[in-house]
Amino acid sequence: MSPTLPYPALYATHGGIWIAGPDGEVRGIGRGEAAARAAETPMIVLNAAVTAARLGIADFSGLDLLELFAFVHPARFAVPTPAGLARALGLAPPVDDARAPAFLIEAAQALLTRMAEPDGWAEAYGAWNSAQSLARLRWPWSAAVGRVLAAPARPERGLFARLPEWDEAGGRPQPRNVQLGEAETLDRLARLVGEGAEARDGQKLYAATNARAFDPRFGEGRPNIVLAEAGTGIGKTLGYLAPASLWAEQADGAVWISTYTKALQRQLDKETRRIFPDPAVRREKVVVRKGRENYLCLLNLEDAIQGGFQNRAAILAQLVARWAMYTRDGDMVGGDLPGWLPTLFRRAGSTALTDRRGECVYAGCPHYRKCFIERAARASEGADIVIANHALVMILAQRRADEGHPLGRIVFDEGHHLFDAADSTFAAALTGQETIELRRWIIGPEAKSRGRRRGLSARLSDVASYDEEGALAIEAASAAATLLPADGWLGRLGENLPLGPVERLLAAARATVYARANAQDAGYGLETDVGEPDPALIDAAQPAIEALESLMRPMARLRQRLAAVMDDGPDWLDGQARARIEGAIAGLTQRGQLVAAWIAMLARLGGPLDPDFVDWLAVDRIEGREIDIGLHRHWLDPSRPLAETVLKPAHGVLVTSATLRDGEDWTIAEARAGTVHLDHAPRHIAVPSPFDYAAHAEVLVVTDLKRGDVAQLGQAYHRLIAAAGGGTLGLFTAISRLRAVHARIADRLARDGLPLYAQHVDPIDTGTLVDIFRDDPHASLLGTDALRDGVDVPGESLRLVVMEGVPWPRPTVLHAARKAAGGGSVHDDRIVRARMRQAFGRLIRSASDRGHFVLLGAATPSRLLDAFPGGVPVLRVTLDEAVARIAAAAGTRPATDAGASGDVLPGLAES
Repeated sequence: MSPTLPYPALYATHGGIWIAGPDGEVRGIGRGEAAARAAETPMIVLNAAVTAARLGIADFSGLDLLELFAFVHPARFAVPTPAGLARALGLAPPVDDARAPAFLIEAAQALLTRMAEPDGWAEAYGAWNSAQSLARLRWPWSAAVGRVLAAPARPERGLFARLPEWDEAGGRPQPRNVQLGEAETLDRLARLVGEGAEARDGQKLYAATNARAFDPRFGEGRPNIVLAEAGTGIGKTLGYLAPASLWAEQADGAVWISTYTKALQRQLDKETRRIFPDPAVRREKVVVRKGRENYLCLLNLEDAIQGGFQNRAAILAQLVARWAMYTRDGDMVGGDLPGWLPTLFRRAGSTALTDRRGECVYAGCPHYRKCFIERAARASEGADIVIANHALVMILAQRRADEGHPLGRIVFDEGHHLFDAADSTFAAALTGQETIELRRWIIGPEAKSRGRRRGLSARLSDVASYDEEGALAIEAASAAATLLPADGWLGRLGENLPLGPVERLLAAARATVYARANAQDAGYGLETDVGEPDPALIDAAQPAIEALESLMRPMARLRQRLAAVMDDGPDWLDGQARARIEGAIAGLTQRGQLVAAWIAMLARLGGPLDPDFVDWLAVDRIEGREIDIGLHRHWLDPSRPLAETVLKPAHGVLVTSATLRDGEDWTIAEARAGTVHLDHAPRHIAVPSPFDYAAHAEVLVVTDLKRGDVAQLGQAYHRLIAAAGGGTLGLFTAISRLRAVHARIADRLARDGLPLYAQHVDPIDTGTLVDIFRDDPHASLLGTDALRDGVDVPGESLRLVVMEGVPWPRPTVLHAARKAAGGGSVHDDRIVRARMRQAFGRLIRSASDRGHFVLLGAATPSRLLDAFPGGVPVLRVTLDEAVARIAAAAGTRPATDAGASGDVLPGLAES
């Protein structure tokens, strides 16, 4: 048993602050005393960043229990609350907040006791070495850990020696042509649903129809397309995993399942355990594939733990190294690294541990054969199911189609976001940040720049010594890259002292934006369209084009020389050198396309506008501070490149969501999915939700709040949350209003035992905020767009959704162009209905759920209210009436009587 801890513990909420002595005696204290005690005495806390925010101080240096948990149990998750930690450790949770600090001491004691008994501690290996490194960094827990942790009987291998190497594998043969029968598809579905549970008729129909997306195609550029809308509760994921897994097994091919949110990726990863219950088999058959920036970079980690990081950042690096020894796949964003761990260190460098854009040296890295990113990429080639996101799938589909082996079978879940994902993926932005990134990729570190980034000449030195033309191309590209913006460009533009042709172009763009942008946008980003451009901007465009062309030519020549070296196959071209050159070719191709898009954008300045594109100038700002400046180009209809680069090369594509259509019409779904650009029609299926929305949900439109009155808005949120007893998801369209409301009501609610959390306020990542919300039926959560979709909180924890108003689209240049092309106000209405439908979809997630959806919008047009499921009562009521109805429901939870008060809007209640 470990010795008694000599430390007090502190627990702070919006409702109060309590301190417990080492003997467990608890008393309440004020903010001033708590801040003073925190400055002079080491104290145990749960999430030091949150504690500091509650105390109103800049920082809190204490013994964070979450850091100790991450050390003892790396790659395990615990909800970062006293109750969540109690469950993770098998302890009794505190009965109230006042007993929480005594529990923190108990939890710390339990973790230390676990370390004192290594035979029952699954993650004991490597702890001794980590503890020694952390002690040298003066980690606050080092003394306590040092008293209980015994040295291992024999030396332990470090992380880099212990990580396994991935193996090269031969190419996968082309999938066999198979056609899934309905009976075998439904048999697979029944197996996945499990014994004792019967697949519903709607789910069976959905699965059988989805199977047709896996049929052999009958013409080049004519994929089998299925658009499938499946209402909440159908069992959508199993409904497409059944045919997908069956096809992969019979055809020996891979199915790429794409999502828009990380939450659904995690859910899918769990659901695939039904297909492959054996963990070892599942590791081979199912791969979660993300962009490079999500994974731990081993070379960055090595730099960090060998002195590259200092102070708190160095402690984070050691805890991440401990996690890396136990992680499944090295995914730092949404994987098995607890989302709360990086946030404990504020801005202490977690992003510097991932693979930042352009700095990977591929086979030149000493850890290349153990790299998590490369392992995931190779594993996906042999997997049956690859879980990815829309943006990555689109990029890979385009790249692999160019290479002659396209992604053959794709499932786009959360398909209502396909248009938006394509909009971002196929856009171009000639900005200061983008151009300086390209300069660094080509030239490498300059002047006093630190880091291990290497330019083309360093990465390809062996090629330069072997191939004279290649060496000249590298030299020419490096010289041309000096014409791009350099360090300090943003400051120079602020002082109107640009250097070089591209900086002068950006300076002219900035001047145009400030001359023409709306003053109402003060403090936020500014933008203006490129119509009738300023003569200074046109004059700056041609020298910028010439600079970009002077860069593009040697990049293209270098790409050709690298391909020639690969064909020559010199003696020094081993597997690692080949991989490094292949990486350089891919990088040059991608960046060459980017530069070509920039040149095309500039070439049209001052000329007739291209009807296929929307171009504008922008100054990006955060709270009035400029962060980027540049020219932007988006497709007016991004589903066109989506169809050309993703759909047509594929053999089969399933696009599915609970909200694909606008009403009963498939026209919009086809347009936004890109199928209107194919020469054949897709297959449709719509399976309604089995939930009785009319009996279990009610929509209340509050009519007596003054628009723009933050005080009234805060009062409304306070009364509604109090009436529901928590369990509320509050959705905002502006971060400033969210913060203002939170500041007004958090303390009052907390004093009533109703904790309130908020995005953009609490120093906690969004995924963890949702986990905390889900875990506590008395908690409420305020958020923005990220919480309107992809949040799955069934049961009592979510029984009220409140929207601050009608979610009209922001009037940007891009939106104005699409509105004009899409029918004016009809286009806006379609967007609003989709957003309201998605927000309402958070409310009822299981057959037993009940709840209210409140819209704080007196001027809400009736034409928008058909966004809600048919039969759901929609009433216009005062705030007092809304509070009364919610309070009554919270007390007895009966089926809602739509006629009790308020006027039911015509056509929306069942007859």
